[in-house]
Amino acid sequence: MVKKSIEPQIADMANNWLKEYKLDYKLEQESLNNEIDTALNEYYSKSGGKGGNRPDAKLLLQDKNLNYYPILIEYKGYKDKLVKLDSNGQVENRNSKNEPILNNINSYAVNGAIHYANALLHYTSYTDIISIGMTGYIDERNQIKYEIGVYYVSKENFGIGQKVDDYTDFSFLKKENFDEFINKVKKLQLSQEEVEKLREKREKEIEASLVKLNNDIYQNEKGLSESDRVYLVAASIIANLGIPGKVASLDKADLKSSIEENNKDGDIVVRKIKAFLKEKNLPDAKKDLIVRTLTNTLTSDNINKVNNGESQLKRIFTKIVDDLGIYYKIGLSTDFTGKLFNEMYSWLGFTQDKLNDVVLTPSYVGNLLVKLARVNMDSYVWDFATGSAGLLVAAMNEMLNDAKNKIKSPEQLTIKSAEIKANQLLGLEILPSIYMLAILNMILMGDGSSNILNKDSLNDFEGYYGFGKTDTKFPATAFVLNPPYSAPGNGMIFVEKALSMMDKGYASIIIQNSAGSGKAVEYNKNILKHSTLLASIKMPIDLFIGKSSVQTNVYVFRVGEPHNNDDIVKFIDFSEDGYTRTNRKKASNNLKDTNNAKERYQEIVDLVRFGKSKLNIFSEKEYYEGNIDVNNGADWNQSAPIDTKPTIEDFKRTVSNYLAWEVSNLLKNENRNDGERLGKQMPYLVKKWALPSGASID
Repeated sequence: MVKKSIEPQIADMANNWLKEYKLDYKLEQESLNNEIDTALNEYYSKSGGKGGNRPDAKLLLQDKNLNYYPILIEYKGYKDKLVKLDSNGQVENRNSKNEPILNNINSYAVNGAIHYANALLHYTSYTDIISIGMTGYIDERNQIKYEIGVYYVSKENFGIGQKVDDYTDFSFLKKENFDEFINKVKKLQLSQEEVEKLREKREKEIEASLVKLNNDIYQNEKGLSESDRVYLVAASIIANLGIPGKVASLDKADLKSSIEENNKDGDIVVRKIKAFLKEKNLPDAKKDLIVRTLTNTLTSDNINKVNNGESQLKRIFTKIVDDLGIYYKIGLSTDFTGKLFNEMYSWLGFTQDKLNDVVLTPSYVGNLLVKLARVNMDSYVWDFATGSAGLLVAAMNEMLNDAKNKIKSPEQLTIKSAEIKANQLLGLEILPSIYMLAILNMILMGDGSSNILNKDSLNDFEGYYGFGKTDTKFPATAFVLNPPYSAPGNGMIFVEKALSMMDKGYASIIIQNSAGSGKAVEYNKNILKHSTLLASIKMPIDLFIGKSSVQTNVYVFRVGEPHNNDDIVKFIDFSEDGYTRTNRKKASNNLKDTNNAKERYQEIVDLVRFGKSKLNIFSEKEYYEGNIDVNNGADWNQSAPIDTKPTIEDFKRTVSNYLAWEVSNLLKNENRNDGERLGKQMPYLVKKWALPSGASID
């Protein structure tokens, strides 16, 4: 017999509590406010369609600091229907393919409440939400038994939800108790391991969503160049971001698809971007450049033409907000626009060489380069071919984390963080479309966009800040680079120029390894006149998933000290980095840590800095200390020498194997010719091995 749901009794019990606490709650069909109502209606429903998200109860509470917290409550009426968790103990609302698990969202109270919370994170300015689930059943004594789950859902925890505590009623929502409850919420912290797992999960989700978006645009939106696509994505995200309390987020409903002059969808987006950039306090020259670049696409006749009551611009804006908004609104920890750019380029008809020029540096490789360049909170980091700014994002995160660990004054930390973003990062990118992505990336990741320059680093850059302090040289102490490999010397021309402009510091680059074995001889010899090669690291051949197999090396330099022939260079074979890679379009995860990858990457950093005393996972077969000739320039890719000199043990083993073979043959054929007698070849073997003087066979 199927037990009947007691959801009505559970709802009555809980709602009576709210009434008793004199809280202004709203029921399923009632409106809380327009922003929240719209978000719930825009987000995909618990059955997979659009809209129809209606929490059983909802309210908006304010703490002592006047911050608002939406409270979303979902009731169920069965035993064991409070919450469904995954193997990591997290609320399980999505599968490995980033698809919603509708059964969990529909069937479990907490899962449903967290689903509603993510709708608000996606489509509203609220960043901190309380999700409550409650379920119950009738026990054998005909009494109601119930459970309550209270979860905090926020930008900081990536929208997954964190359990706050165990509760037997809703009295923590009472006015006199709410501040204490919020204090408890604010103390919730994710462990570093949890953050790392969530970051990896989020990266996979982003990749899946980008593939979906780009498939959609590529197949259904005609008449757009590759640059148009890039600019539309950048413009849509900037306009939709908003700045809390200063610039309202541009919503889909704000685009009316009007044909009125100066009030077309493109005009509206441009005005919102101008307001956003003004509040970001960027230099006027940079603001003008960004607006000018985006306006040409946004105000074109074709994209603003109205068909069936909707412009192409509104249609694309809607797709971007729906598919990606949840990620750039909740918070990012990866090279988001780099992944976007890489996905876009997969649709374009470039030659293979050109595609290799624009390949995205994997985030874990970017982090490796940053650590090898010894980046800390006081570093001044630059990149002469910055692409989508992924390496600068990695550098900025490393600098900010170092500052958090070292500075204990909140006020001083705020000042230092602002200084890092405004003055300690500089990137150069010559291609306008890629430059726009770099700007967007830095805005999304923390707004270190001030010194991202649309310049030719080889011919149009003399080392000065690009905006504001244009008469002041950038005091670079760290250089990171993944250059275009089609450039002279496989890209070493960039390295030569950058290092020659630095007085001190460290540099790490990833480059086609032929740059170290003959394709960049003159550049390499010039570099060694002012910088020391510390390490040459051979990277996995399949490092860049989806691109042609290109053997790359990482070269690490100490800048400001000429290389001496007696200087020790650390040659490391990092072909086995611990990751297994596939390039299957339908795979949920094309990168798997199958052999202690994280530990291997850390060991590489330690080996370069401290030497072979740090050998643990690796052995001396992969690690070799040797020398290079400063007048050579083609001897940067060395490996540990193989000892080919035979030993007595080698000789004994060979003779033993030969005798065993002879015996085996004799047993098989007793009629062998006398010329094939056992041991006939023994003198030959002795001569071959040339036993050392005085040696004998035991």
